[in-house]
Amino acid sequence: MMQSGAARSLLWARVHSAQARFAQARAARPGGAHAWSRATRRVASVLAVASMTASSGCYTFGGGGGFPPKLKTMAIVPFDNQTDAPEIQRELMEALRKAFRDRLNLRDATEDKADVVITGIVGKYEPGISTGVSADIRGSQMSRRSLQLVIDIEIMNQQTGKALLTSKGMTSEGQYAEGQEADGRKLAIETMIDKIIQQTQSQW
Repeated sequence: MMQSGAARSLLWARVHSAQARFAQARAARPGGAHAWSRATRRVASVLAVASMTASSGCYTFGGGGGFPPKLKTMAIVPFDNQTDAPEIQRELMEALRKAFRDRLNLRDATEDKADVVITGIVGKYEPGISTGVSADIRGSQMSRRSLQLVIDIEIMNQQTGKALLTSKGMTSEGQYAEGQEADGRKLAIETMIDKIIQQTQSQW
């Protein structure tokens, strides 16, 4: 992530403050050897960090993990659902939209005006995979199940016409207790969303 204007100002404010302390210590040098030494080390440290930070072009102030600043809006085209579970498409779209809005700071827009367009295919949704049994707090045994979700996804930067992410066969799983398929589906979707965001962010 590139440093914001506010972060850059903070960096140079620290540099100027250190330089001021350096000048004060130098003026008092005849009777302040220790102050001179401390100020010298402090200025050297701050200036070294400033130099390395500026030369690398990589800044760590501010935090956050959104898209590049020019990308502000998104459109999520309903994925082609090739499974027999209509709810998986709806729930995946809702979770994807919320994650891109809350975690990547994108606003909704129509497809023709959006900076980022997300398209994809839900290729597989397989619930009911047996994973054995587990016991609850009362000692009763319960069957455990797992489900698998597989999608293809493309995230396109419409400003440049280049893909920010293209991935086929992206897979996630979710385990759940017998009769609680919705819990497993929610877990699989959350895992899928995390993968999508991590892979997208790794491209810049």
